[in-house]
Amino acid sequence: MEESHRKFTVMGGRLKHDVCDYITAMTSESEVQVHVGCDSQNHKRHTVYVTTVVFRFPNNGAHVIYRRERVPKILDMWTKLWGETERSVALANLILEECNLRVHQIDLDFNSDSKYASHKLVSASSGYISSLGFNSKVKPELLMAAWAANVLCQ
Repeated sequence: MEESHRKFTVMGGRLKHDVCDYITAMTSESEVQVHVGCDSQNHKRHTVYVTTVVFRFPNNGAHVIYRRERVPKILDMWTKLWGETERSVALANLILEECNLRVHQIDLDFNSDSKYASHKLVSASSGYISSLGFNSKVKPELLMAAWAANVLCQ
């Protein structure tokens, strides 16, 4: 992963941190589940992707770090949403390979209900993620990392 792709910001903060250094510090102190997610929004001339890491402390809240990326506008829904899957998987692999930690869950901002367009990617994305040894969840499940990414995309 490129050096710039390793720099994450604490939600509500401004300083950028190396994602692995931050994860190591957060997971060394207490029991924590790590969730990864991504969301995207189209704007006038560009698409914004926000990739998140959520540290979930059982019965004690959560903490979020994120990375925002701006790319030329992606009009094709499949391509834009598959980009969310790719970014989540790349981050989960980085965390596994360089931080020696398997993420608890990859949150996909896709819907299991076929009346939503994102449903078309559920099978492909979930299957891809599962084939790599990771767990994934889609709506209507609780998706903290996808929720945080959505908020930060606005």
